[in-house]
Amino acid sequence: MTGHSNDDPLGFSRRAKSALLWGVVGALSFLVLVQGYALFVEPLVTITQGALVAVLVGIGAGIGSYLLEHRVAAWTSRRAE
Repeated sequence: MTGHSNDDPLGFSRRAKSALLWGVVGALSFLVLVQGYALFVEPLVTITQGALVAVLVGIGAGIGSYLLEHRVAAWTSRRAE
């Protein structure tokens, strides 16, 4: 088994899709935090800077989740036993 789903037209594995989604969650979470800070205090960064940092945060979250997912799953299964 190659880890690819038969119904996925792009051929992404479940692990890659999960990492991509965690990257999106990380980027959007950063943008929400920046917007909240701007509403209550003052704008911390410009829109362009915020978008650039959000992309970097998303990439970091996606790579981190891809690299650590199997370790967390193994730790969880050992802990459940």
